[in-house]
Amino acid sequence: MFSGIVEEAATVVSVEKNQDNIDITMECSFVNELKIDQSISHNGVCLTVVRKTDTNYTVTAIKETLLKSNLGLLKSGDKVNLERSMLLNARLDGHIVQGHVDQTAECTEVESADGSWYYTFRYDTSKGNLTVEKGSVSVNGVSLTVVNSQNGSFQVAIIPYTYENTNFHQIQPGTTVNLEFDVIGKYVVRILQAMELKN
Repeated sequence: MFSGIVEEAATVVSVEKNQDNIDITMECSFVNELKIDQSISHNGVCLTVVRKTDTNYTVTAIKETLLKSNLGLLKSGDKVNLERSMLLNARLDGHIVQGHVDQTAECTEVESADGSWYYTFRYDTSKGNLTVEKGSVSVNGVSLTVVNSQNGSFQVAIIPYTYENTNFHQIQPGTTVNLEFDVIGKYVVRILQAMELKN
């Protein structure tokens, strides 16, 4: 379980294909605090540390993860948003993020707003996901508030701190990002769908 508060935009050292999976090796400032079997959010995807050295660690993304996320697009030198799992005795500064990416979206516009930025994302609605105005959404693992919620698109406003300390500074029109929709909203949608099927 995560909060969507990114600790670091870390650097990909290497991406190696392993049958239908990929092994992603990362460098980050807290690698010496990590241990094997630990869960870490990578662009919003919960992955398990499988190897580590004094300078880097490795996680494996399986085929199912690659089909639903942008991790298969990673290459050496890319920045990835990292967050270690929540502590139960800590403040929940973002929102509840499971680390289970629902689908990807495409950035369609980045608009400067005199000290902040508006990012617009478009996503496929056939999967049944939706956003609501002022609701929560996780974009590449970052907990954000939805503005201008439309059918199949939404905007988020990014402050300078988030822009500089996550990989948002690398997102531009055409960039693919990971989305995790609000877990409560997903349950409401599924319940309503089940009710419609019964009627």
